[in-house]
Amino acid sequence: MEFIHTEFQARWMKKLRALSEAFAERAPKHDEQGTFPFENFKELGEAGYLSLTVPKKYGGQEISLYDYILFQEQIARGDGSTALSVGWHLGVVMDLADREPWNPQVFEKLCERIVHSRSLINRASTEPATGSPTRGGKPQTIAEQKDGQWILNGRKSFTSMAPALDYSIVSASVKDSDQVSSFLVSHKVPGVSIEDKWNTLGMRGTRSDDLILKDVAVEPDDLVETADQENNEQLPKAWLLHIPACYLGIARAARDYAVTFAKEYKPNSLKGPISEVPEVQRKIGLMDLELLKSRQLMYGVIQQWERYPEKRQSLGSALAAVKYSATNSANDIVDLAMRIVGAHSLFLDNPLQRYYRDVRAGLHNPPMDDAVIAMFARKALND
Repeated sequence: MEFIHTEFQARWMKKLRALSEAFAERAPKHDEQGTFPFENFKELGEAGYLSLTVPKKYGGQEISLYDYILFQEQIARGDGSTALSVGWHLGVVMDLADREPWNPQVFEKLCERIVHSRSLINRASTEPATGSPTRGGKPQTIAEQKDGQWILNGRKSFTSMAPALDYSIVSASVKDSDQVSSFLVSHKVPGVSIEDKWNTLGMRGTRSDDLILKDVAVEPDDLVETADQENNEQLPKAWLLHIPACYLGIARAARDYAVTFAKEYKPNSLKGPISEVPEVQRKIGLMDLELLKSRQLMYGVIQQWERYPEKRQSLGSALAAVKYSATNSANDIVDLAMRIVGAHSLFLDNPLQRYYRDVRAGLHNPPMDDAVIAMFARKALND
């Protein structure tokens, strides 16, 4: 089922199909070597993709949530690591533009750098000692005021795009207080370094290495948010739908590969291709059913978000359900695709084994399955 509704979407989807084909050709090398796809980001930057969520008043396109998720899903069909990485960049900017928690002058300068210099940004919140920030752990990274500046010391893990980032929004505990704040940190300032720690089974091209901060000095204006500001923002984080979009894109790539394989593979034990075997047809039907279910849910919730702004506060559980449905369906779809292709899918030169490893990562992106299920249970019991 097609989800393109506007001429703007059609133009960008045409560009992104061509780009994602090139990304798909490079993906095996980056997966095998565990390298960051710098060339993919160069091409995305040249196409103007990196500034799509920047507000129009700062030179961007200020695209809608629907556009953002639609485009991210297409990129993931070529390379999941590229999609998840650039999704964080675009989503962070969209979130800041929507909430406006920063000093406008600081945000404007950042947007100008994104538009004119193709700068990349991400949040750096996860730490080895605290795990995912969604679990509520207090940062071990410390911020201390000294001589009119803030001095940051700490280590952040799971910093996607680490080798390519120009800026990170770093969460830190303020020394001698209970306050948690976020600081805009340029990766060019002294004391910022990247430690090569990303040697994972899947999503290897995200290069989510450790960000090291050693006596990093930032200016007072670089304190951009406090935990109180963040907690006072009541709207759910719809921009995080780039996560399910990514894994559904990978699942679609796996589905397409399996269907093509079924049409073309003709063992001499059969008169025709395996696509004529009822059990293969059943598995193909199951894949498409899972895709339709999860994509309809995702885009349906997005349309509710955009059509009825006054109801956004009530959509938190629906957004969480999208992530749960998409990531679990993606795993099921890739498994079905591998069952269709059989032992051929286990060869390292077959993309299905990469899709299989990559979609597993989605189960560990927020919100996690247990948190989503608990949310629905609480809602049912409190009604």
